[in-house]
Amino acid sequence: MRDLCADARLLSLNTATLGPQRSLADAVEGCLRHGIGGISPWRDKIAATGLEAAEKLIRRSGLIVTGVCRGGHFPAADADGRARALADNRRAVDEAATLGAACLVMVVGGLPPGSKDLPGARRQVEDGLAATLEYARTQGVRIAIEPLHPAYAADRACVNTLAQALDICDRLGEGIGVAVDAYHVWWDPDLAAQIARAGKAGRLFAYHVCDWLVPTQDILNDRGMMGDGVIDLRSLRGLMEDAGYDGFCEVEIFSAATWWPRPVDAILATMVARGRSCV
Repeated sequence: MRDLCADARLLSLNTATLGPQRSLADAVEGCLRHGIGGISPWRDKIAATGLEAAEKLIRRSGLIVTGVCRGGHFPAADADGRARALADNRRAVDEAATLGAACLVMVVGGLPPGSKDLPGARRQVEDGLAATLEYARTQGVRIAIEPLHPAYAADRACVNTLAQALDICDRLGEGIGVAVDAYHVWWDPDLAAQIARAGKAGRLFAYHVCDWLVPTQDILNDRGMMGDGVIDLRSLRGLMEDAGYDGFCEVEIFSAATWWPRPVDAILATMVARGRSCV
């Protein structure tokens, strides 16, 4: 395994970690102060900054854009809704291309309002991914499906395991892979085999870390700083690297009560320290 103790250049900051009140500039400047080597902006931060200004800000900083969050949310109740989703995903591809992102992360979406048709939602997801991938290939953008914990199947993502995501990748071909988020996959008894499968196929595009707290007070916004929960992050990184992953460890923490209220430098200093000791 790679040694993350020497410096923080193999860590990437997902802008969600700093909370909704912080700007893209806050995130970029914080990374530079703490020696963090990568950044993964959410699209709301890009929009608030302006795409051209965001590109200049990040390019001047020298940070590597490890991903753009997020595309997806394909299922819709009608054809107009599906068309709007596809148009938004093409815009997301353009943003990722402009920023030179390593991938566009896909949170694929759950059931349309009023629907109980989970197989139908999954068919819409695959159709949407196929259409988006066709455009992304022309722009040189890689698509990364992020399987989410099954608790999110109804409202956020009906792709819930690496096996599901990789089956889709196998059907769609080149240019699509997976973003492995520790929070969402750590529980999966088939995890080691599926990471190895993804690595063999060259589909490990991103790796996100945080921790699972016990008890978890909120399934979305009570994620833990690395080392504060029950995920064996060191072993999980070992699986990723044994499978050939040599990219960044992207820290993505949604924590409304514990971390978001803290000063930026307090969050980032802890992130760097835990990156060295726990990741």
